[in-house]
Amino acid sequence: MTRTLYIILFLAFGLQLHSLPALAQQTKEERIDLLEKKLVGLSASVPGLKQKVEVGLSGVSIQEFLRALAQANQLNINVDPMLSIKISSNVTNENALNVLLFLAKSYDLEINVIGSIITVAQYSPPIVNPVYVPKDIAVKYGASGTLSMELNSDSLVHVARKISRLSGKNIVVPFSLKTKLLSGFFTDAPFETALEKLAFANDLKLEKTSDQVFIFQPLAEGEELYINADKNTDVRKQMKPSQTGAAPSSFNVDKKGKLLTIDALNTPIIDLVKSAANETGANYFLYSELKGNISTKVNNMSFDHFLTAMFNGTDYTYKVENGIYLIGDRKLEGLRRNKVLQLQYRAIDTIMMMIPTELKKGIEIKEFKEQNTLLLSGSSPQIAEVEAYIKELDKLVPMVLIEVTLLDVRKGHTTKTGISAGVADSVVKTRGQLFSGVDMTLGASTINDLLGKLGSNSVFNIGKVTPNFYVKLNALEGTENAEIRQVPKLATLNGHTANLSIGTTRYYVTKTQNVFSSVNTQTVFTEQFNKVEANLAIGITPLVSGDDQVTLKIMVEISDFIGIPPANAPPPTSTSKFESIIRAHNEDMIVLGGMERTERSETGSGVPFLSRIPVIKWLFSSRERTKSKVVTLVFIKPTIIYQ
Repeated sequence: MTRTLYIILFLAFGLQLHSLPALAQQTKEERIDLLEKKLVGLSASVPGLKQKVEVGLSGVSIQEFLRALAQANQLNINVDPMLSIKISSNVTNENALNVLLFLAKSYDLEINVIGSIITVAQYSPPIVNPVYVPKDIAVKYGASGTLSMELNSDSLVHVARKISRLSGKNIVVPFSLKTKLLSGFFTDAPFETALEKLAFANDLKLEKTSDQVFIFQPLAEGEELYINADKNTDVRKQMKPSQTGAAPSSFNVDKKGKLLTIDALNTPIIDLVKSAANETGANYFLYSELKGNISTKVNNMSFDHFLTAMFNGTDYTYKVENGIYLIGDRKLEGLRRNKVLQLQYRAIDTIMMMIPTELKKGIEIKEFKEQNTLLLSGSSPQIAEVEAYIKELDKLVPMVLIEVTLLDVRKGHTTKTGISAGVADSVVKTRGQLFSGVDMTLGASTINDLLGKLGSNSVFNIGKVTPNFYVKLNALEGTENAEIRQVPKLATLNGHTANLSIGTTRYYVTKTQNVFSSVNTQTVFTEQFNKVEANLAIGITPLVSGDDQVTLKIMVEISDFIGIPPANAPPPTSTSKFESIIRAHNEDMIVLGGMERTERSETGSGVPFLSRIPVIKWLFSSRERTKSKVVTLVFIKPTIIYQ
């Protein structure tokens, strides 16, 4: 059912749509389109919006007009009482939805819908703030990773954003510094140096995390910026004066990661421990009161090394358990430590001799020879120091295999001549050899035959000899050309001597006559056998260096028997000895030559006086001459063996 509203009013003036002020057309059209969509959606549940109306208006207030429209079409319309618009209009056969849109567009109204309630009010355009145009930050990033900046009271946030965008590196500004302003001037400075000096110039500190992120941070309480001993910018914390009543002291802690730089003058030990622990974030327990003051100045030292150095020479120590530092007197049960240290390459008896006495003070060391083990008991730092010292000594000792080749070349000859005659106990038969040397024994019958032949051809008849008479003729010359080779192998540890001895032993007899006086005088003869040795003795001491070079200390002693010893007399010997130090590479062959000796001997016997007359002496004596030459060559080959 269509309800028609007849409203007859006299118009005081005509409505001219084209005379309305023209606002931003595009923005207004968009607003009206959005309003239409809201009313169309509401019309599905409020059918009065689509009912036809007829309107005749002349100087009526908008409140009265909308009230009449609401009653006629059963609409819930709420009108802002602040509206003071007079309406004059004639509308025929148009629905209420379009009438509302017409009013909103013509009189610049805002229509809001809450449920089925329609609220009409004057449209207030949103306040549009002017677009903020940020200040251009004068930052340039070079291709070689350098920064150039010209900052004058520029925002830290904006500066960090532009540097991060240009360099591709992450820079973090905490919320507390969002209003911080920066000033600074740099030209082609290295990236990290520029950021560090920029922070220094503006009372900030710069931290670089392990994941390569740069963070600007404000200075904490008690922190200040300064130039350190390395001429670099740094942050230090001026500690509060000690409350122990000690004299005023200077104590600064510079923290770079977990490293400390401390400058303390006559500062209590307890204050140093607490402050250093706080700076490095170390957890600790104090088991006893730490007494005494100390003065120190150290750079870039870890907390562990600082405690070790500070407690040296004191009664205090520390140990770490589960990341917690336990600090107190060395004698406390909780701070003592026992360590079983098994040696790998050296014997404990040699190691014990090498540990300095000062290093053993305050620590108990016991030997367990069956397992080549040392038992250490004492404070943790001392045990760690002794353990590190022993491990430096407990290294693999190389073994050296020494191959020795001995070569003796002997050359010589022996000449034996002489005539001897005598009477034997029995008849001597003629025997001997004529070639390869003359060595004949002539019996009495042969000699008599010879004498008989001599007597038949001369005027002299010498006669005959007795049946037991004999004559012995010698004319021998022997040569000797011998080569003796021996190849022994020796093995020894580095620095130890390997000895080799090869030779012969001869014995001679010494007789002693002892007379014992008693009722019956007795004479006792005793014989004693004494020995004389002739040896080739070699002693070699190898020293292995790091480049597989072997230094050999060589001692050679050669002794030999010479000649024929007299009866029951010591045999004569000759001795040669030399020492040498040479260097050779691993597995090189060394030749020691030139060890040459010549032996000469001459022995003889004969009739006194006649054996010394020239020419005649050959008939009345026998002689033996020996001459020999011995050349010894020694070949030595060292081989390093690492087990």
